[in-house]
Amino acid sequence: MGGVWIATALVVVVYWVGLSSASVEQLSTRECENLGFTGLALCSDCNSLADYVKDQELVSDCKKCCTEDSNDSMTKITYSGAILEVCMRKLVFYPEIVSFIEEEKDRFPSVKVQYSFNSPPKLIMLDDAGEHKETIRIDNWKQEHILQFLQGKVKPTSAI
Repeated sequence: MGGVWIATALVVVVYWVGLSSASVEQLSTRECENLGFTGLALCSDCNSLADYVKDQELVSDCKKCCTEDSNDSMTKITYSGAILEVCMRKLVFYPEIVSFIEEEKDRFPSVKVQYSFNSPPKLIMLDDAGEHKETIRIDNWKQEHILQFLQGKVKPTSAI
């Protein structure tokens, strides 16, 4: 009887260890891109995502694609501008992105809209030289999430 109990306890322990190690599993860059997490690099971004999106599987996937935040000044990366790239023909399937373009885009003079055939909706983040630094898929983002992300990541333009 004692041997069966020990064997059962051992199976339970191995099961829980397996679950805990699976929860910190990291996905490859390609897997993360396929999930739409290209460039969503900091785990604090996943925590912010969890505040707005109640889909635990999505948040879990995000955490598998992020890197831990550090305390240095590089963790709050900002960009000089962005390109919101989307296929004009597919816009009908993205009403939140259409709403952002029509209602909020003018608040960000350094964000340009670029229509590219068959392109999924994405933000291409630009450095001071206008070079592409990071690409973030925004297929399922709501208008307010795009707004909040750009407010936090795009440097305000100085008044001329």
